[in-house]
Parts: sequence; structure tokens; C-alpha cells
Amino acid sequence: MTRVSLASAFRPACPVPLPASPLLDPAGASIVLGHHVAANGLPVPIAPGPSTLFGPRGVCFAPGGAFLVADTGHHRLLGWRQLPQADNAPADFVIGQPDFFTEGRNAGDKPGPATLNMPTGIASDGRLLAVADAWNHRVLIWTSLPEHSNQPADLVLGQKDFGGGHANRGECRAGPDTLNWCYGVTIADGRLFVADTGNRRVLVWNALPETNGQPADLVFGQPDMFARDDNGGSGASASGMRWPHTIAVTSGRIFVADAGNSRIMAWNGMPNADGAPASFILGQKNFEAIDHNRAAYDPSERALQMPYGIAVREGTLICADTANSRIVGFPLEGLDMDAPATTLAGQSGFALKGDNRWKAATRDSLCWPFAIAVHEDLVAVADTGNNRVLIWEAAP
Repeated sequence: MTRVSLASAFRPACPVPLPASPLLDPAGASIVLGHHVAANGLPVPIAPGPSTLFGPRGVCFAPGGAFLVADTGHHRLLGWRQLPQADNAPADFVIGQPDFFTEGRNAGDKPGPATLNMPTGIASDGRLLAVADAWNHRVLIWTSLPEHSNQPADLVLGQKDFGGGHANRGECRAGPDTLNWCYGVTIADGRLFVADTGNRRVLVWNALPETNGQPADLVFGQPDMFARDDNGGSGASASGMRWPHTIAVTSGRIFVADAGNSRIMAWNGMPNADGAPASFILGQKNFEAIDHNRAAYDPSERALQMPYGIAVREGTLICADTANSRIVGFPLEGLDMDAPATTLAGQSGFALKGDNRWKAATRDSLCWPFAIAVHEDLVAVADTGNNRVLIWEAAP
């Protein structure tokens, strides 16, 4: 009797990589900061030091040449006065800890003007520096860029003073002057934008704040300044958010990485009223859809899975598609509802995902990237799952 094998009929199909143009230099990052690998190739302990990082979630090129990293797991901000030029270059100063070798929330004490508790987003316009001090439920502002270790902040938002550290100032509801797990900050067009993640909203100050606890002027994601319901209380829509994390602004358009709904929301102009609906979204086919990768295991050029970081470079919206361990680029020209990404980094095709492509980390791989920053031809990536920051040249 002739035997016929049916094994091939049950073999799982492998995803076929879709064609993509490179977003970043295929050779990989030119500079790696915080790498924890010994000469024998084995990982080393992530002890705090001037060259180590633990789960960094924020990066910032400050106009003028400084470079800043939110070393989130060590509860500190590391600063380089000039852009690092070599792998694992030591930082020049630290904020949030008494020295480079100490760690602990709020330096083991209570909140103050130079302490941090899970810092994340960083933004600077070259003069002012804003840091999202997420687990202190506040934003710290320096009215000039810090130049030395533990230089105290000048202003605080979300709390009435530097000693406060409770979500929504200890109240059950939000307000125009409160914050709850704020993860992202952006300075653009003379405004300050804050992703007030735990309140499922984005707050906007129409002018850069000048006093402690100054209330915001506008809110995205909620019908008013006091609501804090998931997706605005009415299910996924053009108006609500679940887990806003980062804001990018370019040519009058506002983009918000709504990680909890696996999408990017976009407004074609600055709204003049609270809770204004988005003009379109990326990552989902309509405003009501919320599934990771559109309810599929594998991603695509139109799907996203928990995108946390976004930035803009030369006509491209760059997105850290965090849970897919990749970075995708959307061309801004003609960008509209459900547009596909056209450029890619971290994976070899749009249908592929996996931390470090399911292998050991390399200079061109990613593991849960959380944040993106751009300066001319350079793109900085907080490669959070690999406990490092990559400074990567854009693809030619």
C-alpha cells in the first residue's frame, strides 16, 4: 500500500516579509549607550554608573548639542553636554540621584525639585527643559538647560509644589491642574503638550507655563478637564483615548501615540475646544477598532501593537511600534485614514516581529523600543527592553 504523507498540510505557514524601504541605516546604530555585555558576550549586572542604563524610556536631542536620557529604571536623568561620540560614553551629569552609583525612587526620600520617580518623556526647545516624572504624577520644568548634577527644577506641574507626589493631587477625579501617570511631554509652537496617560488624555498649555501647578488650557481625549474615563467613557472613537504616551507636532498637525488602542491619532489643526475628535488614525481601519495588530498575531504595514513613541523627520512620521519591536515610517505627504507605513527598521519585513528578531541583540535589532528623538540625520531610540539607547543614522 502506498503511503501518502499529509505532514505538509499541517505545517504552519511562515509569514512572508513584505517589501519595505529602510528607515534607518541597515548597518545598525553608529553609537550604543548603556550596553551591558562583557567581553565573553554574557550580560553583566545593570548596576547604576555613568555609562549604564536600566529600561530607559526617554531620549532628547537638546538644541545646542546636549543629549539627555531618562534612565527610567534607575530613577534618574543622564545628561551629556555634547552628543556622545563613542559606545558607552559616560554621562557628564546626573539628576535625581546624589551620584552616578546610587539608585532608588526619589533618591530614597520624598519628592523634591531634584528627585525623580520613573522619569519617562523629555522635551526641550533649547532653553526650557521639561521632564515627565511619571510616578510622581508631575512634570518638572527647568527654565534653562541644566549644566551640573542635581540642578533643581524651577517649576512643577500637576502638583501644587515640589513636595507633592499623589495622582491627581490625591483626589478621585482629574482637573486642569492635576496629572496621573504622565508619560510624555512635547514642546512645539510655543505650547507644552503632556500625555497624561493615567487620566487617558493629553493636556495643552497654550503658552509655556510660568507658575507652579499652572492649569492647562485644553484637553484632548476627554469631554472636559475633570473626566478621566477610558476612551472618553463612550468606547473607542475619534475623541477618546486609552493609553496616550507621546505627542508629535508638525506643520500645525498633532499626532498622539494611543498605545492602549494600538493606533496613532491625528488632528489636522489645533482644536479650539476640549475633546475635539481626531481627523484620522493610523494603525486601525476605523475609529472603533482597538485590537493589537488588527486582531492578527503578525503585524503588517498598516497594523500597530502598542506604539509608544513618535517623532517627525523630514516628511516622515516615525513610530516606535513597541510590542512589535520595530520602527515604522509613514510619509506625511497625503497622510490620511489607515495609511500604510513605507519604511521600516528593526525587522526585515512588515509581516515580522519579535524581540531582537528572536535572537541576541545586535546593532540593528530592537526589543520594546519606547521613545524616539530626531536631530538632522540622527535618530535616537530608547531601546528599552535591551537597556540601551541607540543613536542611529537615517537611511540615505
